[in-house]
Amino acid sequence: MSESIWAAIRSEPPATTPFSSNCPSRVVLDHVTSKWGVLVLVALSRDSMRWGELHRYVEGISEKMLAQTLRQLESDGFVLRESMGTVPPRVDYSLTALGQELAALLIPLVQWVGDNVGRTTVPLGATA
Repeated sequence: MSESIWAAIRSEPPATTPFSSNCPSRVVLDHVTSKWGVLVLVALSRDSMRWGELHRYVEGISEKMLAQTLRQLESDGFVLRESMGTVPPRVDYSLTALGQELAALLIPLVQWVGDNVGRTTVPLGATA
């Protein structure tokens, strides 16, 4: 975390930190820390993917949620949508530089969760 965020955590929260109800960072936090947001960002950290590839890779995500998640992450500047203008249409999704930076932070979190789920009270094999 940056020093300014750590300073804010240690003091009274001013109006411009994630702890303030009107801070726009809460919208971004909601997008990138949702279950699907995290999984899509980490999946795209491997390589660019077409919509169908991404849908198969992130098992359990509905078409509606994938479309919504990609739209949100694209509007936040984390995902790049490239239409190739071919017949049949081809659209590729990849991470922007900002998305790559974020994914680099999320990958250790996803790895930690995978390594430690057995230590939680969540029954193994449980689904959301």
